[in-house]
Amino acid sequence: MLAAPVDSVPEGPNLVYEPKWDGWRALAFHGASDLYLQSRAGRNLTPYFPDITRAVRAFVPPGVVLDGELVVWERGRTNFAQ
Repeated sequence: MLAAPVDSVPEGPNLVYEPKWDGWRALAFHGASDLYLQSRAGRNLTPYFPDITRAVRAFVPPGVVLDGELVVWERGRTNFAQ
């Protein structure tokens, strides 16, 4: 589900929410001998994020699939342009 802007955050005892990070939604597929970063639309992001590729190879065991947001945190906030 894609995030949508709202004027106020709903309140209630059983509600949970999280911030919308301003970044690149990506899946990281770590195979036995390869690693592939994929966009939400299915595009290959691997060549655009060599530092993420190295980090996943170094710290994530083969066979794992990660789903997340790639963000740059700068001066207390995200920086999409970076």
